This record gives sequence, structure tokens and C-alpha cells, in this order.
Amino acid sequence: MSLKFNYRQVNAPAFRAMMTMEQHTGGRGLDKVLTELVKIRVSQINGCAFCLDMHAKDLLKLGDYQDRLVLVSVWREAPIFTEKERAVLELAEAVTHISHGGVPQAVYDRVREFVSEEEYVDWIMSINMINSWNRIAISTGMYPGLF
Repeated sequence: MSLKFNYRQVNAPAFRAMMTMEQHTGGRGLDKVLTELVKIRVSQINGCAFCLDMHAKDLLKLGDYQDRLVLVSVWREAPIFTEKERAVLELAEAVTHISHGGVPQAVYDRVREFVSEEEYVDWIMSINMINSWNRIAISTGMYPGLF
């Protein structure tokens, strides 16, 4: 795939607006490792090579998380994930596949065992951000190593 255009240059105000929201969600105190796992899992679902590459590297910068990186696509079968990680990854999948039935009450209830309502909204916003970034990257032909 070739780059259709550099959206960052073509529409810098739109890019800055996305970055403002990204900075907001990133500054809310969510677990950094879990945030990267969510971004990786959502990017896998959406097929976004650019974001998958970026967030896999970001996860590895946080420490020795190679095992989590390798197994995040099969988190349900991998015992290395905590119950909170499982709940948030399930939420990420439900939000990413929102047209397949929304977010089931059981998923909401599981996540709420670990987070407040405010943090639940923070997770929803973070999940929505990576879905948006995936869609922008795919729609403009971005690929790993481009920037």
C-alpha cells in the first residue's frame, strides 16, 4: 500500500485536535501497560499495521512484556493476564465491535469490579481514540516506519 497523503500536513488542525484528545486520555492515570495492550489488541482487530507496530514498540519500552505482546491476541486462553486486564481487553473488543451487539451488561459489570465509573469512561475514551487512529492510518495508507 502506498501513502495516499500525509494527513498531518494536509489538515494540521484535525491532527492537533486528535492529539489534544490523545493527551487528555493519556493523562488520566490509566495503567500504561494495559493501555498499550488495549491499543495493540484493537489495532489487531482493525488490521492497522502502523498502530500495531507503534504500540508493540511502546509496550516493550515499558519493560519485559514480550510474553504479553505475543499472547494478547489470545488473551482469553493465556493465563498470564490479570482479571482486570481480561475485563478491560474484553471491553476493548466489545467497543471495537460495537455493531455486533453493543457492550453487554456482563462486560460492563466485569470492568466495574476493577474501576470506578469515571475510569470506565476513561477506558471508553482511550478505546475510541485507538479506533479513530486506526481508521485514520488505514484510510490514508500509513504503514510501519513511515514517520
